[in-house]
Amino acid sequence: MSTPTEAIRDNSMANNLEYQRLQEEHSRYAAELERLEAKPYLTEAEQLEEVRLKKLKLRLKDRMAALLRNKTAA
Repeated sequence: MSTPTEAIRDNSMANNLEYQRLQEEHSRYAAELERLEAKPYLTEAEQLEEVRLKKLKLRLKDRMAALLRNKTAA
């Protein structure tokens, strides 16, 4: 049985284009991070890219959470 928050998230994913776009970007960043983390050694540029991707991914997660909060408040 899903919680109310999960139901809102699932509904947002199905009906909210902005949420869908954010989720897709988040998934792309996660995949890129996995690719980098699979390497035994990262160059300095790759280390900087890893930090950049983590920040972008977190920003997207925060935005998705804000959309869900607004949806639950409405």
